Amino acid sequence: MPPFESTVALRADPYRFISKICRAEGSDAFATRLMLSPALCLTGAEAARYFYDQDRFKRADAAPGFLKATLFGGGGVQGLDGAAHRHRKALFLELVGPGRTDALTALATAAIEELKNEEEPIVLQDRLEEILTRTVCDWAGMPLRDDEARARGRMLSHLFEHAASIDIRQVFARISRRRADAWIGEKIEAVRAGKLSPPAGSALDVVAGWRSLEGELLPTRVAAVELLNVLRPFVAISAYLTFATHALATEAGQAAALRADKSRLPNFVQEVRRTYPFFPLLVARARHRSRWRGHEIPEGGLVALDIWGTNRDPTAWDDPETFDPSRFEGWDGDPYTLIPQGGDGHEYGHRCPGEWVTRDLMESGTKALLAIVDWDNLPEQIFDLDMRNLPGLPRSRMAIRTR
Repeated sequence: MPPFESTVALRADPYRFISKICRAEGSDAFATRLMLSPALCLTGAEAARYFYDQDRFKRADAAPGFLKATLFGGGGVQGLDGAAHRHRKALFLELVGPGRTDALTALATAAIEELKNEEEPIVLQDRLEEILTRTVCDWAGMPLRDDEARARGRMLSHLFEHAASIDIRQVFARISRRRADAWIGEKIEAVRAGKLSPPAGSALDVVAGWRSLEGELLPTRVAAVELLNVLRPFVAISAYLTFATHALATEAGQAAALRADKSRLPNFVQEVRRTYPFFPLLVARARHRSRWRGHEIPEGGLVALDIWGTNRDPTAWDDPETFDPSRFEGWDGDPYTLIPQGGDGHEYGHRCPGEWVTRDLMESGTKALLAIVDWDNLPEQIFDLDMRNLPGLPRSRMAIRTR
């Protein structure tokens, strides 16, 4: 039977907990409590379709307070619904929609290629966070001084690496959130006061001038949150690049196959996104009384959708635990079977608008790393993934040497 209260068990195994209980129950859902509140946990493609029914579920007041205080911030797009959500989502589609980030991807890839000049071993995750912070800030119209890129990178990485921690790292994440909000808030106010003139069309320029449905400029605090919702996710792509490097180092034959045929890269990237532990679950609240698999969901009831297990749904994927990029040959693109950055549609749903740039940078960045890493001379390290952390990075944060 599922535990009466699952918060501790979920925290101990955040990626596998829901699917493990569902397998034991022979179902794609079970009722429990999370943070003492009744909740229904779901997994699988069918459940994902149900979860993304916007007539049934909303995101307002769904995310736990510790994520609002660290990862999301207050008043951002993640907690909006309906027309307000669609209008705010248009901001992100304007900035990072298809074809909007080609220059950003090129800048980041060129910076990754520069790692070939390093003579000492590199802790890849740490270095990528710094590289991507510098790159996205330059692109956004707020270039960093050489002496601040590393500190800003640590600050932004705390927002996603420590967001769900329940130890001292949660304190670091909250402090970093306050500092990040203040830093970006000052930039927004400087633009609005005419003291700072970022390039037209840059992220800083667009967010500072964005208006609500009512025609009002976003409050400074909210504008800062939304600009951080551009910067932070781009820096978080560092985790996906680290995962790709881990797969090349640990999955037999993958590096050789990609070196022989670069056209395999898109499928390899999709398989990394499907199999690696980036984010464990999504939450929503019921707009009205609903029902799933015999479980009653009251109005306002909490529902949690399992990302890890849905990406491994055996009804959608053959041999789902095996790392096999070839499974994406001829894949139909079903938005409910592969949901590492959310499901449903980008324009009207809550699927991450940064998905395009994530895939683009994963492909070009992986290609660069494939060429410059000395795969036969990796430093001694622990390759195990830390499945209790979010994201579940390799314990040694992926150490490499370049050729």
